[in-house]
Amino acid sequence: MDILVLFYSRHGATRRLAELIATGIDGVPGACARLRTVAPVAPVTEVATPPVPGSGSPYVELRDLEECSGLALGSPTRFGNMAAPVKHFLDNTGTLWRAGALAGKPAAVFTSTSTMHGGQESTLLSMMLPLLHHGMLIVGLPYTERDLFETASGGTPYGASHLAREGTTLALTDVEKRLAVALGRRLAQVALKVAP
Repeated sequence: MDILVLFYSRHGATRRLAELIATGIDGVPGACARLRTVAPVAPVTEVATPPVPGSGSPYVELRDLEECSGLALGSPTRFGNMAAPVKHFLDNTGTLWRAGALAGKPAAVFTSTSTMHGGQESTLLSMMLPLLHHGMLIVGLPYTERDLFETASGGTPYGASHLAREGTTLALTDVEKRLAVALGRRLAQVALKVAP
């Protein structure tokens, strides 16, 4: 059972969260993570994105969403909201919405911010909205994950998160790592339970 881990990452923090969520998914027997990224958008429309990224995860295609049994969606925070490339991709999923292709599939969200109060929770909530319109079942992190009581940086009941700090490459804390893995594991477990 493939679980799509779809993300956009500018400086690597959100990509690292995606990899940890994939580790959690792959740790559940019968589940397999499929890492994909969204293409960047450019303010100048004449600039074209290469059809295949030079390195890292392949660009997502609509069929990745159709084929998945669950979705983990990640984005860095942009003024308390998801980044434009993620929103642009989601805005072009109308054919899947009309077909009900994602209805009933579980979904989880994750983010990273450069400041402590940069909008982790509002970004996670903003990513949930289109997923709810698609009829997806939102999976969060319950407080049975004791790390939610201990975190002083990232990690929320709405999804995994990371405090990256502006202008640095702050590594994920052990708590943030464990919560990301836990989110992937929980998403995979739910996907296996709700699969037809």
